[in-house]
Amino acid sequence: MSKKYKIVIFGATGFTGELCAKFMSERYSDIPMAIAGRSKEKLEKVKAKHNLSFPIIVADAFDVDALDKMCKVAEVVLSTAGPYHKYGSDLLGACVKNGCHYVDITGESFWIKDMIEKHHAEASKKGLRIINACGFDSAPSDLGVFYAINQVVGSVKSAQCFQAWKGEASGGTMETMFSSMDAKLAKGGLGKFSLNPKNSISKKQKKNTSDKIKVQKIPHLGGWTGPFVMALPNTRVVRRSAALSKSVGKYYGDDFIYSEGAYYSKKSAARKVTFMTIALGLIIVSPLRKLLRGFFRKPGEGPSQEAMDSGFFKSRFLVETQDGFRAFSMSSSGDPGYKMTSRMACESALCLAVENPDELPGGAGFGGLLTPSIGLGNVLIKRLKNIGVAFKEIPLNS
Repeated sequence: MSKKYKIVIFGATGFTGELCAKFMSERYSDIPMAIAGRSKEKLEKVKAKHNLSFPIIVADAFDVDALDKMCKVAEVVLSTAGPYHKYGSDLLGACVKNGCHYVDITGESFWIKDMIEKHHAEASKKGLRIINACGFDSAPSDLGVFYAINQVVGSVKSAQCFQAWKGEASGGTMETMFSSMDAKLAKGGLGKFSLNPKNSISKKQKKNTSDKIKVQKIPHLGGWTGPFVMALPNTRVVRRSAALSKSVGKYYGDDFIYSEGAYYSKKSAARKVTFMTIALGLIIVSPLRKLLRGFFRKPGEGPSQEAMDSGFFKSRFLVETQDGFRAFSMSSSGDPGYKMTSRMACESALCLAVENPDELPGGAGFGGLLTPSIGLGNVLIKRLKNIGVAFKEIPLNS
């Protein structure tokens, strides 16, 4: 695959898209890239603001002809234009149609399910890697489990993830959360195994898999857990990875169980944030969301640079094997939802644009609608380590 641009950043005028363009310009300006979106004027403002050398491509998310033209000149499209159930379907389809790899940062698992049903077979046949969820949703969960499982010997019974983070929400994220309730969901779009291939779920998995996380002490690690606001999309992505892992490397196992919650050092904090999480959930699913939407940030608005610099995430993983338990972590400084999401997405796109395809999971020619671990695996882990993301084993709490 040899096209005019290695990467096109679509949605570059949005908050996260602008962060991606800035990061790419600062670190990888020698790689042929372009920025794209529907407004030439806004793209020119972003280009001038950050002194970007990247050319501009004008393409509306609903202009299929313009999307086709863009995908014909791009080896990889990195899309930050959400909500994806509103603005992402035609673009993803254009990538598959025109032989273009694709990366995004969606946490909309119901939309991913719809895209799998429509495009996985063709993408697989063409050897195109269409990789969703390469931001904080759901790269830390997915890559962390992948890393942990590849460090242990023998079969794996289960993996539990406990997320600690500090960060703020942008207007785009709030718009996704509020608008998703009005979206037309694919049948079973929110099910526990909604992203799994057919006939990939064992009876033990069905019986023992639960998304209900209550406030309780975490065994073997210390600390306390409770519901994590993004566990729903993250768990679906990891369960898809487990099912697909047989085809690319170490198999997670027929009866592999995965769950995810938050991590707190104190029980009081676990109770407080759990209450706030439940309250937000009730607002989003009720008619009140339309009245309260105006009190939150609007699309294009996001945290200050100071807030993004002071953020962090640490994902802890407790893995149960036939020989007992081991623990691992994936962590980084920087706001996970924006500073690190933009960087993880950029490095994901670069895996497809500049790395040797033979070194990617499944080798050259492997494709489909994939997850970060199944589509990028150790190649992405190596690139993330190079920008300061840490992967390591951590001690168990006796």
